[in-house]
Amino acid sequence: MEGGVARNKAKRPRLEEGGARVDAAREEQKRRKHTEELKALGEEDESVKLLEELVFGAEEELLERLQHRDDEKEEEDTSDSETENEARLHVPTERKAVWEDEDDEVEENVDMTHRFRKDFTRSDAEANMSKPRLQQRLKEQFQKAMGGVPSWAETAVKKGKKKGDDDDDDDELLKRTGNYVAASESLPKGIIRMKKCLNANNANPGEGRLTSLQFHSSAQVILTAGLDHTISLFQVDGKTNPKIQSIHLENFPVNKACFSADGEQVVATGMRNKLFYIYDMMEGKIIPVPRVRGLNEQRVKEFEVSPDGQFLLLTGSSGFLHLMTMKTKEVVRSVKINGSVCAAAFNSDGSKIFTNSEEGEVFIWDVRSSKCVNRFVDDGCVTATSLTMSKDDRYLACGSQSGVVNIYSQKECVNTSSPKPLKCVMNLLTAATTLRFNPTSEILAIGSRAEDEAVRLVHIPSFSVFSNFPLFHKKTIYRPHCLDFSPHSGFYSIANDKGQALLFRLLHYKDF
Repeated sequence: MEGGVARNKAKRPRLEEGGARVDAAREEQKRRKHTEELKALGEEDESVKLLEELVFGAEEELLERLQHRDDEKEEEDTSDSETENEARLHVPTERKAVWEDEDDEVEENVDMTHRFRKDFTRSDAEANMSKPRLQQRLKEQFQKAMGGVPSWAETAVKKGKKKGDDDDDDDELLKRTGNYVAASESLPKGIIRMKKCLNANNANPGEGRLTSLQFHSSAQVILTAGLDHTISLFQVDGKTNPKIQSIHLENFPVNKACFSADGEQVVATGMRNKLFYIYDMMEGKIIPVPRVRGLNEQRVKEFEVSPDGQFLLLTGSSGFLHLMTMKTKEVVRSVKINGSVCAAAFNSDGSKIFTNSEEGEVFIWDVRSSKCVNRFVDDGCVTATSLTMSKDDRYLACGSQSGVVNIYSQKECVNTSSPKPLKCVMNLLTAATTLRFNPTSEILAIGSRAEDEAVRLVHIPSFSVFSNFPLFHKKTIYRPHCLDFSPHSGFYSIANDKGQALLFRLLHYKDF
C-alpha cells in the first residue's frame, strides 16, 4: 500500500513538469502571435497615416486648417447673428385682416362672349376667362397698341433714365441733317417705335383744311398750306416748333404748295384759275405768274417739281401734261395720255415721268424724247386715285378708288407690258388718295381723305402693315389729306381736315 503511494508521488512531478512545458509553449505561441499582430497593426497605422497625409496634409497643416475653419465659422455666426438682429429690429408687424371673406378666394370667371370683350379672345374656346388672365391680356393689348410700356406706367428710375436718353437722342437728332457715318439697322416689322410730338403748326394752326405739307430737303423746316389762303413755315424741333413765317395770298385758297428742288422757293397753285405764285424765300418776294407761254389751259391745280429743278410738270385737262421750264416760265413740250390724268411723278434722276389715268392705265414717258416707253394696266384697278415713286427707284405704288394699293417693282414696270404687283395692300376701305414712301424706302404711308383715321404705314421689306399705328381708342388724326417724311425719316407728319399738321418722331431713325 505504501509502495503504491510512493509510486504515485514519484509520477506526479513528471506530469507537473510536462504541463509546465506545455504552458511555456502556449505562452511562447501567444507571444509570437501578439508580436505579429502588433507588427501588422503598426504597418496599418503607417498606411493610414500616409493616406491621411495625402488627403488632409500633415498633422500640423491639418490643425492649422481646422483652426482657420473654426475662426471663419465664428465670423459667419457673428455676422449671421448681427444680420438676424438687424432684421429682427426692422421686421414690420403684420396686420391681420379684420374680416376674411371665403368668396374672395374663389376664382371668378369673366364672360368673354360680350361684344366689348370679343376682341380680346384668341379662339372660340375662350368663352370664359379668369380675371387675372383677362388682366394680363388687356395689359398685352395695351402695350401692343402703345408700342411698349408708356412713360406714365414706368417706375421713376426707368422713367428718368428713358427721358434722359430720349432727350439726348432728340438733341443729337436736331444737331444736323446729314447722313451719319454708321449705317442704320434695318427697320423691324410688326410694331413701329414712335412718339407723338407737338403739332408742327401748333404756333399757327390752319383755319380750314390743310391741302399741302412738305419737309424742306436740307433744313429743319416744314411747310403747310391750305384753304385759308396762307402758306406757313415752321422750324421743327419736336418740342415748340416755332413759326418762321406766314405768307397770306389774298383770294387764293391754296390747292398745292411745295418747295423748289434747291429749297429756295415755294411754288403754290390755286383752286380756280391758272394763276400761280412763286415765293422767293431768299429775297422775301412773292412773284405772281398769271400766264405761261405755250399753256392753253383754263386752270392749273396739280404739278410736280423735277428732281434737278429744271422743270415743273403741270397737269392739264383732257389727259395733257405740260413740261414748263423754271427759268423762263414757258412750256417746252407736252404729252397726252388716254383719259384724264390722275397723278404723276418723276423718277429719282428726272429722266422719266410715271403717270396714271383715272381709268387705271399707267404710262411711262422719257423726258428728253417725250416718247412713251411703256404702258400697262394697274392690276385690278377700275378707277385710279394716286401714284408715287420710291426715291431709290425700286418701287412704284398705285392707289385706287376701292382703297387697294398695288406695289410694283419699278424695273419690271419699265421692261414688261403686264407687271404683277409685289403686294396688294387692302387695309383701306375708302379711296387711297395720298401715298408717300419714306426716304429709305422702308415705309410706305397710305391714306384716305374720305374717312377718319384712314391712314396706315406699310413695312416695305416684308410688305406688312404696322399693327400699332394709328391708335383706334380715340380720334387723333381725323381725315388725312397729305403725308410726308423728313429728309432722313426722323419725323413723320400728317395734314388733316382740322388745319393740324400732326407730328410724330420715328424713334428707329437717328437723323432728321
